[in-house]
Amino acid sequence: MIERTPILNFFTHLILFIGFIVAVGPLAIVAIAASHNLADVNKVPMSLIPGSDFWVNMKTAWTTANLGPKLVNSLIFAGGVAIGKVLISAITAFSLVYFRYPGRHFIFWLIFITLMLPLEVRIVPTYAVAANVLSPYQGLLDITGISWLIQKLTGVEVSLNLGLLNSYPGLILPSIATATGTFLYRQFFLTIPDELTEAARMDGAGALRFFIDVLLPLSRTNMAALGTIMFLWAWNQYLWPLLVTTDPSYMTAVIELKSLIPNVGGLPEWHIAMAGTLIVMIPPLAIVVLMQRWVVRGVIATEK
Repeated sequence: MIERTPILNFFTHLILFIGFIVAVGPLAIVAIAASHNLADVNKVPMSLIPGSDFWVNMKTAWTTANLGPKLVNSLIFAGGVAIGKVLISAITAFSLVYFRYPGRHFIFWLIFITLMLPLEVRIVPTYAVAANVLSPYQGLLDITGISWLIQKLTGVEVSLNLGLLNSYPGLILPSIATATGTFLYRQFFLTIPDELTEAARMDGAGALRFFIDVLLPLSRTNMAALGTIMFLWAWNQYLWPLLVTTDPSYMTAVIELKSLIPNVGGLPEWHIAMAGTLIVMIPPLAIVVLMQRWVVRGVIATEK
């Protein structure tokens, strides 16, 4: 039994309070800055008393950055990445755990090693593939001489080209593979009793039915935790959406925040930039609030 003392309780609450201040302090400063006018926000030091221009600044940021369509793009991008990562991870882990084929452990470690290769490291080849998905097949035809043979026989030049730039698939597909999700599902599937698998087999359930009717319902907390984490990760992505979207109609809200950056040589409009930041923060914050209980269950459940 842990002894509870007033002194220990005091220091425990003090540490919690300090952590709360560290976590919420920057958000409070952003909200206060978003409520000031141009003159007050540029004072040194800035007043920590909220101003009266909060809603005016929010409206200005919304219209200046055209955040309505950009938030929709961000929701499509982040939602598509989250769903894709959950499904791909579940299917991959199902194959690694429940199918016996040569090299499956080697394949798992190859997937696991990709944790050391974030998107920023492989950005050039990923962009090249997104610019032309069929470029590997074109290279294969060129190396084997098939394209040269077809041109000699028919006079037709073989040129395979399918670009995904400035499209939702180009935003989503290169980001849906995840070693983290595969590892999470694999560890969970390994805890499923063999008796459950045998019972499903005796009932005549095939692999696909066992996966859909048994494993996926048991993995609800995993799916909620992984989906929430991946949604937040995708929502905050900057580099990849910046590279693949040159058409403003496909840009995300995080990318569009750059239009609120103070102009060079002018008086910084930080109040508008902070208001836009608050607007962009609302959807992921709402997701965290709604999914908090599921995330905690999926991350710290005892059966893991």
